[in-house]
Amino acid sequence: MSFSSDIKKELNKGASLSNKNLVKFELLGYLISGNVDFSRTKKEIKFLTENDYNINRFSKLLSNLDINHDIDVVGKNFIVKIKAKKLENLIEIENEKIYIKKEILNKNLKEEEKKNLIKDVFMSGGSINNTKNTYHLELIFNEIENLQLTKKMLLDFDISSKQIKLKNKYLIYIKDGEKISEFLALIGASRAVMEFEDIRIEKEMRGKVNRLVNCKTANLNKTINASVEQISAIKKLKESKKFNKLNDNLKEIANLRLENPNMSLIELGKLLKQPLGKSGVNYRLKKIVEIANDIK
Repeated sequence: MSFSSDIKKELNKGASLSNKNLVKFELLGYLISGNVDFSRTKKEIKFLTENDYNINRFSKLLSNLDINHDIDVVGKNFIVKIKAKKLENLIEIENEKIYIKKEILNKNLKEEEKKNLIKDVFMSGGSINNTKNTYHLELIFNEIENLQLTKKMLLDFDISSKQIKLKNKYLIYIKDGEKISEFLALIGASRAVMEFEDIRIEKEMRGKVNRLVNCKTANLNKTINASVEQISAIKKLKESKKFNKLNDNLKEIANLRLENPNMSLIELGKLLKQPLGKSGVNYRLKKIVEIANDIK
């Protein structure tokens, strides 16, 4: 079972049908999604889904509001058919496009009404990818106006989203992990929030480990490259018989570098007769390189 199906199963089990006003807004969430169409010839509205929990919830909402409907099964799809007249107190249809009645939208909608509408937009036409590589939530609509309405409602809860048109559908999508987590909390999917947060934490920790390893690797490569340059300079001085002209401090650090090619500057400094810090050791080795570079 997919992560999206798990969420819809959780929402279906946890949702109450006791408040008919909230049931109405749940139903509106379904009706404005991209999985609902209007048939002009039959004057009916059709909802199509493959999800068992989805069809169960949609049918319960209709029954709770005493709206007669038929359910057909075609292959893997469930199709709910409702006479458009049965929904005339909730929606209006213009040029075969379904919208929420203006009388409903003109009222100051309460938070719970908005939450239930958003929740069932997700139930009907939503999905979340919970892979460990990317985060992606999307909600699908037939009409741009219904997308914009839902997008505005999400902003009321400080959840920003983006939109895109794909063929004859419109999509809201969210790729920010924190905002997806807030979305799940908003629609009441508390178990899914915990699971998603576990994924986020694991991904974040893995990212930190990778960055740390990359940083250490870069530092190691830098140390090795510097060491190779220093050793090359020291050997050049020895071959040119100019090594003995170095002062005792430079000779000491040069010999330590030859004996410890992979050692860090801090570690080399601790081996000196009079220990030095990283900057002091670095200064002496740079001086050796400079002297070697001046040899023609």
